[in-house]
Amino acid sequence: MRCPLCQADDTRVIETRANDEQGTIRRRRECQECRRRFTTYEHYDEPQLYVIKKDGRRELFNREKILAGVTRACEKLPVGREDIEQVAYDVERELRDALRDEVPSTQIGDMVMLQLHRLHEVAYVRFASVYKEFHEVGAFIDEISKLTERHTYERMAKDQQTLFQG
Repeated sequence: MRCPLCQADDTRVIETRANDEQGTIRRRRECQECRRRFTTYEHYDEPQLYVIKKDGRRELFNREKILAGVTRACEKLPVGREDIEQVAYDVERELRDALRDEVPSTQIGDMVMLQLHRLHEVAYVRFASVYKEFHEVGAFIDEISKLTERHTYERMAKDQQTLFQG
């Protein structure tokens, strides 16, 4: 590391601290030439992730867009900010762990819907109404019917499991 004050190449690390929340490492350094101390920060640089939009355009992945969409879907519902942040984090982490440099926007939407379905069904339906571009009441009714069928099936499976255990 070059000294920012005298430009000498000979510096040594005095202290190192990791900041897990931000994924950075803070290092205090001392220049061996001028004896001045300075701080550097190191962070892992994630590769660029591009989103392929429905119309074929490419744009950089923006986690804030997921946060905004999920926040709108969860408005006036008993869903905490931490849960909303977790949805965005989980989706981004899964995308980056796939080690791809491009991902279709439809895949991101599907991932968000899956997370919202687990989090809160009303938020799921709200998000789905925008994401799937519902233009008529019938589309809402179909989506809610699917949720109702799932609940009925889950309830029956749970009741059956209780019968076999008892």
